[in-house]
Amino acid sequence: MLGRRRDPPGMNRCWLALGLVTLSVLLASLPDLLREAAELVVGPASPPWLLHRREVPSRQLAVRQPPVESLSEAPLFAQLQAGDQEWLPRAEPLDGGGIRFVYKRRAGEPELSIAEIRALIIDPPSHLAERRAISDLLELLRRSGGTVVLSEPIKTGAAAEWDPQQRTLRIRPDVPGRGTVEFARVLNHEAIHVAQSCSAGGLGAPPRRLGIAPPLTPFLAAQLREPLYADASEAEREMELEAYAHQQRLGVGLALVKLYCLDGRS
Repeated sequence: MLGRRRDPPGMNRCWLALGLVTLSVLLASLPDLLREAAELVVGPASPPWLLHRREVPSRQLAVRQPPVESLSEAPLFAQLQAGDQEWLPRAEPLDGGGIRFVYKRRAGEPELSIAEIRALIIDPPSHLAERRAISDLLELLRRSGGTVVLSEPIKTGAAAEWDPQQRTLRIRPDVPGRGTVEFARVLNHEAIHVAQSCSAGGLGAPPRRLGIAPPLTPFLAAQLREPLYADASEAEREMELEAYAHQQRLGVGLALVKLYCLDGRS
């Protein structure tokens, strides 16, 4: 049978006195402990693994959003499809009998024959090749570090512009409404300017000519006579000549960006 231990009466008073002394020491050091705890939360030397439980003001949590969102393909292709309808020929009945055909013709393209117009009405173009080129070029530009946005260019009168300082390709918001072919050419044109930057030292470098300009044709000369290029330097006109000369060859912009912006990095 186990007996119960009894402490002497003086021992109880000793433990009580010791407890009171310990409590007094803790209370006296409490301000210092609180100050050290605060320094752990807000001090500059807080380790990265320390969990901050203090609430941060909402203004510190705000994330700065870009003024314009990067171009998204789904809504873009919907706009392009709607714009394509404006280029389809249509037959209009005449008051005295008969019909007339109405269609829009792009600069530099020959007139269509009646047979060609009828064929377009019966079987409208799908523009699958142009849309594939647009998709491939947008992806390649993103991989290269550039951003493509629908936004008003800084230069007045421009349908699009490449801004190497911001690494941003701006396309005027009304350009998708012109249809797939027009948008693909504008994007390809600016992609050639992107390659001109990469060849000059990197995506953010001022562009320089690539040496791929063909002899001047009446069409190219007409483009360079636009008021947009009235104050352009000779070097700028040469770079524009390269872009205009190859903007209809949709594979050129893709190949040049890949060559100078991706392959050229190594």
